[in-house]
Order: sequence, then structure tokens, then C-alpha cells
Amino acid sequence: MKTTALSDWLQQRLRRDGSEPVYRQLQQLLRQAVISGELPAHTRLPSSRLLAQELGIARNTVIDVYEQLAVEGCVVSRQGSGTVVADLSAERLPAPNRARSARGRGAGAEPGGAAGAEVADANGAAQLSPRGEALLAAASVSTRQWGAFMPGVPDVTEFPARTWMRLENRRWRHPEPELLSYAPGGGLPRLREALAAHLRTARSVVCEPEQLILTTGSHQSIDLTLRLLASPGEHVWLEDPCYWGLRSSLASLEARIVPVPVDAEGLAWQDGGPHPVPRAILVTPSHQYPLGMVMSLARRQALLAYARTHGSWIIEDDYDSEFRYGTRPLPALQGLDDAGRVIYVGSLSKVLFPGLRLGYLVVPPALAERFALGSAALYREGQAWQQATLADFIEQGHLGSHIRRMRGLYHERRQALLEAIRQHFGDTLAVRGDDAGLHLVLALPDHVDDVALARDALAAGVAVRPLSRYHADPARAPRGLLLGYACVRPEAIPPAFAVLARQVAARLGG
Repeated sequence: MKTTALSDWLQQRLRRDGSEPVYRQLQQLLRQAVISGELPAHTRLPSSRLLAQELGIARNTVIDVYEQLAVEGCVVSRQGSGTVVADLSAERLPAPNRARSARGRGAGAEPGGAAGAEVADANGAAQLSPRGEALLAAASVSTRQWGAFMPGVPDVTEFPARTWMRLENRRWRHPEPELLSYAPGGGLPRLREALAAHLRTARSVVCEPEQLILTTGSHQSIDLTLRLLASPGEHVWLEDPCYWGLRSSLASLEARIVPVPVDAEGLAWQDGGPHPVPRAILVTPSHQYPLGMVMSLARRQALLAYARTHGSWIIEDDYDSEFRYGTRPLPALQGLDDAGRVIYVGSLSKVLFPGLRLGYLVVPPALAERFALGSAALYREGQAWQQATLADFIEQGHLGSHIRRMRGLYHERRQALLEAIRQHFGDTLAVRGDDAGLHLVLALPDHVDDVALARDALAAGVAVRPLSRYHADPARAPRGLLLGYACVRPEAIPPAFAVLARQVAARLGG
């Protein structure tokens, strides 16, 4: 659609009968045109004055609509450049299949059947296997991956794209055939060397390049680790609460999940207590996800001793430890391990950009060769070209510079969000986990339905995550909201939080 025809298109669809406010109709029509692609990315919208004149409505109405769409991330407004449609191509997800099959087997269904055959219900819809149903039941993927206040998303607009492009273009001038083929088992040696040097300095990880196994991210790292070290039906401890994606991964591997609560010092268990001895223990000791506490030194030493005594594997997910505000990043648990029981999991999604899809494992020397072979056998990796570019990026000092710069930007945004919370709620709502990472937790009273509140907020254009969904038993979990601030510019935080605050206030009154 050309913007010259936009007012005609809107005129045909706006109802003037008073059944719905013009403001709401205009907002919905423009939002849908952006999402559907009828208004392509980078299209410049008419000025508020011009559109108001052509539609015969108040200019303030158009201004308010443009501002709300900017909060939602549908448009971008810049001084001197007007209002343009945002590029949503990286955020858009496939529409959900509305014809979902019923969960489990239908009444009278017979087990067994031909291997690999699809089982259909009475309506002819293909059913999933019990394992597939368990995987999807634990899933909690958001339809929105950008904007206020999506947790866990870095500001990808600040990535030094020109530097990356220069490094990549230099390689394209004389392309190496081996970089266009499958990656070697474990990943490109140069990148493993560069990452090992970085981790030794930045995270006190004890490792040699051969111990690093490159993956597509934390999900694949954990999947590979448990496929090689655990069998279906074995117990795996998970922090409670924890990242929902871990439960999805474990469901697909048919592990027996054991939720273990956390306290102010991290994972809280007792040797000989009610929790069965696990094959693996998944922890986030440097910044517990999602609550944010740090595992104490005494608790770390106790956990290492427990794993050594019982032959358990500790999987340390060090997902965003680079970003601490006011204190230095804490050393990794892996650096304290003298028995070779810790598998260290890291990712470049938070420090660079999620679309890079590069993560890594650091495994004990005795496992390194078998993990490299297992990765090649299971996933037949590529991405050697990106790995070579990333090795250049790290070796030339760009990674360290980028992390330091982003730490300062995120600190500023964190402060803006904390100030917005204080302005609207004072000290009535507690904030947790705000001294590190890319998000904080806004605690809510027990009577507030945080899942319903998150739905209300999304309908108003703000994405948040309900804290209760991260617990093994959401019905008995404390209530709260995860608010990500990394991908929201400081000037956009107050108006976006004002929208959220209205939804929160409405639920608090209940």
C-alpha cells in the first residue's frame, strides 16, 4: 500500500457510528497493516497533521496513535525523519496452528501401530506422540520477541554491524572452501582458541581450546550433554523456579525432573534429604534465572562435594554473567571444580545477538573428544563462516569493547526502569534481581493473577512474562512480572511503563 492511498484505505474501514472510539479503530487498523505487511518496513507514514486533516479527526488522536504504535515497536519516530514502519521481519513468528489435535490418545485408541505412522483423531487431525505432547505442554514461546519489556533480549540495534560486515567482506574476497562446508567436530579451532582465551580472562574458566564444543546455543548444549551423559528416566535436578525452556528440553529427553527450591544463597537441598540422587543438576549460580540471586561460595563448594560423592554431573548455565552493575562479574563455578564434574554452558546470544545462534560447552578433558564426535554425529554442524568471522571479532578486541559498552547502556536503562517503578508504585511493590542481567522481577501480591495481567499488558502493547509460569507448580507460586529493559531505549521506558502501570493498578485493585 502506498502512503498516498493510506487515508482512503482508512476511510473505508473507520466506523463513524460511535460503536468504538476512532482512536482505538485507527490504532488497530494501522497495527494490523504493519503486521500483515500491507504497510512494508521503512514506509514513511503521513504527518499527524496531514493524516488528521484527511480523516477529519483531531490531530491529537493521530499523535496518540503514533506514540502507542511506537511503544509497541510497530513504528519508529525520529526527529526530522517523521514516523516510519519498523522492520518486524526478524520478530515475526509463524501463526499458530488453530487446528491443534487433542492432547494424548483419544478414547479407544490402540497403542502401537506402524512405526513412524501418524495417528489421527476422530476429526482427522494428526496427533503427536506422548513425548511430543509433553514437549509442547511445557513450551512458553512468546509471539513477541522485541520491545518493552521482553525479558532476555539484548539491544541488537547497538551491535557493531559495520565492523562485522568489514570482517566478513574481507573473507569473501578470498573465500576458503573449508569455511563453506560443514564445520569440524567441536567447531572451528581458531574460534575455540579465541573463546578459551576470553573465558579464562573474563570468567575464570579453567580450560584449553580442545575442551570447547561449539553449538547453536544453550538449548543444543544442554540437549547434547544430557543425550551423552544421561539415560531416559534418570533424575535431573532443576532449580525452582527456572527457565521454562529447560523443562521443554528435559521433556523431550524423557528425563525425570526434580524441582529443587532456591533461597537467598541459590539451590537449596540437603544431602540425604527428600530429593533423589540425580544424574545431572542444572544450575545458574552466577545469576539465578529468573530471580537473580547469586549462589554463595559455601553453597558452591557443597554442591561440588555432593556431585563428587554421588557421581552427579553439574551443568552450569552462565547465560548473562557479563552484565553486572556496581560489582565485578563473579567467577564461574567451573573454575572451582577439581574433580571434573562441571559442564559449563555459555552463549553469545546476550552479548552479541540471538540470531547469531552460537553457543558453547566447556567439558572436562576426558569428555572432550567424545563430545566433539557426538556433536558432529547428532547435528552435522555448519556455520564455519560465521565462526571464522567471530574469531576475527574476538581476536581484534571487538567483543570485549562491545561488552563494556553495552554494560553501560544497560545500566542506564535499568536505572530508568527502576525510577519509573518508584514513580508509579513507590515502595509498595518489591523489585528483585535488579543488580545484574537484562531483566528484573516486579513482585506482586498473592491475589494478583500474573498470567492474566501479562495478557492484559500484551493487549495494551507491552510484553512481560508472568513469574508463576517459571515455577514447577504455578498455582502455588509467588506472583510477579519479569521486565526486560535491555532492548528498550531510556526515553521509551517511562511511557511504556506508564501503559503497564495502568494494567498493574487495575489488577491490584482486585
